[in-house]
Amino acid sequence: MAGLHIRSVLVTGSNRGIGLELIKRFIGKPNPPEVIFATCRDPDGARAQELKNLASKHPNVMILQLEATDPGSIKAAAKKAEAHLGGSGLNLLINNAGVMPPSTLESATSEDMLNVYKINVVGPLLVTQAFLPLLKKAAQGSNQKGMSCSKAAIVNISTVLGSIEKTPESFFFVPVVSYRCSKAALNMLTKCQSMGYKDAGILCTALHPGWVQTELGNFQSNVQADLTVDESVNGLMKVMCNLSEKHHGILVTWEGNTLPW
Repeated sequence: MAGLHIRSVLVTGSNRGIGLELIKRFIGKPNPPEVIFATCRDPDGARAQELKNLASKHPNVMILQLEATDPGSIKAAAKKAEAHLGGSGLNLLINNAGVMPPSTLESATSEDMLNVYKINVVGPLLVTQAFLPLLKKAAQGSNQKGMSCSKAAIVNISTVLGSIEKTPESFFFVPVVSYRCSKAALNMLTKCQSMGYKDAGILCTALHPGWVQTELGNFQSNVQADLTVDESVNGLMKVMCNLSEKHHGILVTWEGNTLPW
């Protein structure tokens, strides 16, 4: 991971699965970030215990309460992050928090669709808006040319299931209609962000972590996901090391391959 030199990173949904493993990987880097913001909905709950244990052993890990559907919670987290950074910017924002409830064309309800959209799309939008000034500050304060995660970047954790072109390959096996629609919208958000923040020098990329053996990924009890969390995050970390302006506004797999929208 020698190619990723960042002073600060923030990961949403970091109390379990991919988010928690990302925090562990950043901690374990030979040149770990000076500040690692780990956000979750309920830092005091039992599901955040492992994250709290990590933070107690590593002073560079700061846990922030952040509910991605609550604008007040997001703004409060951004203020705390800004104060903790002490005048410097935020290099890397990873919008990882998301949900994937089972749903089909027959079972999906308006409530299902709106709840998933709010978490998977509106959440990343609001979080990015709140932390944008810190990302811009990092970009402006960097002497690096081009775009990279080491300078200033927004990484939205998406999925191939949000790819309209790839839908025929997996729809009948994995319908999850509300999730698919929300991630297609997240992909559009990523593209819009790439257009809107290009002049600020902020890299915007969507990453597909693969089908991972997490609580979210094990939605079918009789079928095991392809990748372990370790395998997926190992790939994601390698990919983030190599992201540049050529990856701006596209969807990339954990193996570094480009996926069609």
